[in-house]
Amino acid sequence: MDNGSCCLIQGDPISQAMPPLLILAFVLGALGNGIALCGFCFHMKTWKPSTIYLFNLAVADFLLMICLPFRTDYYRRHRQWAFGDIPCRAVLFMLAMNRAGSIVFLTVVAVDRYFKVVHPHHMVNAISNRTAIGIVCALWTMVIVGTLYLLMENHLCVQEKTIACESFIMESANGWHDVMFQLEFFLPLGIILFCSFKVIWSLEQRQHLARQARMKRATRFIVVVAVVFITGYLPSVSARLYFLWTVPSSVCDPSVHVALHVTLSFTYMNSMLDPLVYYFSSPSFPKFYSKLKICSLRPKHPGRSKRPEEMPISNLCHKSCISVANSFQSQSDVQWDPQM
Repeated sequence: MDNGSCCLIQGDPISQAMPPLLILAFVLGALGNGIALCGFCFHMKTWKPSTIYLFNLAVADFLLMICLPFRTDYYRRHRQWAFGDIPCRAVLFMLAMNRAGSIVFLTVVAVDRYFKVVHPHHMVNAISNRTAIGIVCALWTMVIVGTLYLLMENHLCVQEKTIACESFIMESANGWHDVMFQLEFFLPLGIILFCSFKVIWSLEQRQHLARQARMKRATRFIVVVAVVFITGYLPSVSARLYFLWTVPSSVCDPSVHVALHVTLSFTYMNSMLDPLVYYFSSPSFPKFYSKLKICSLRPKHPGRSKRPEEMPISNLCHKSCISVANSFQSQSDVQWDPQM
C-alpha cells in the first residue's frame, strides 16, 4: 500500500469505539467456540458429515477470535501498528481467511439441514465421512486461495508518525478484495435464504411433522443460521457498497470511514454469535448452559454428597461436553422421514 493511500482522520472516534466491541467479541466468541471445540475434540466418539461441518465452523470462528487481540491493540494505540509488515499481512490474511471460512461452513450447515428436511432420502444424506472430509478440504483450499493475495501485498500505510495496517483503503476501490468481500456475502446469502424458505415451506406442507418437537427445532435452527449471517455481514457490505457508489465524494469522509470500521466489527461478532447455531442444533446445548448457570448460582454445602448441579465446574463441563457430543451423534443418525 502506498503512503497516503489510507485515511487517518484527526480526532478519529474509531479508536474509542472499536476496542470495546472487539474485546466483547473476543471474550464471548473465544469462550463459546472454545466450549464447542472441547466437545468436538475430546468427547466425540463417532463422527458424521454434519458433525464435521459444524466442527470446521467452530475452528474457523475460533481462529478468527485469536486474531482480535492484535486488532484491539492496534485501535487502542490510535491505529498505530507496532508489529511490522509481515505480522500485519498475517493478521489481515487470518481475519479474511477465517471470516470467509466461517461463511462457507455456515452455508454448508444450512445446505446440510436443507437436504435432511426437504430431501430426506437424497444420496447427499448418505455420504461417508471420507467424502465429507474431502468436501471440507476442497472448501478450505478454495478459501485460502481466495484470500492468499493478502499475504502478497504490503498493507502498511505511513503518514507522519503513524503506521496503519488496513486491508481496505478509503481513496478508491480495492479490486479483488472488494470483489471477494461482496461475493462471499451475496452468494451465501442467496443459498441460505433459499434453504431457509424451502425448509419452512416443506414443514408447513406437512403439518403432522411441523408439530413435532424436532421439526420445530429444525425450523428454529435454519432461521437462526439466516439471522446470524445477515446480522453479521449485511451492515459492513452495505457500508462498503455505499462508499463504492459515492466515490470520489466519500473519499476519507469521516462518517463513512467510521461506519465501515464499526460495521466490520459486526463480521467478527458473527463468529461470536455462531454458538447460537450449536445451541439450536441440539437439545443438549440448552441443558448444558442451564447446568453451567445452576453451577455458578448454587453454593456448595460441605458434609454431604454433591448433586450434579453442585459439582465443580471442571467436572460439570466434562460431563456436559459428553452430553452435547452424544446428542450430536444421536441427531446425526436420525433420518427425516416424510411419512412420520
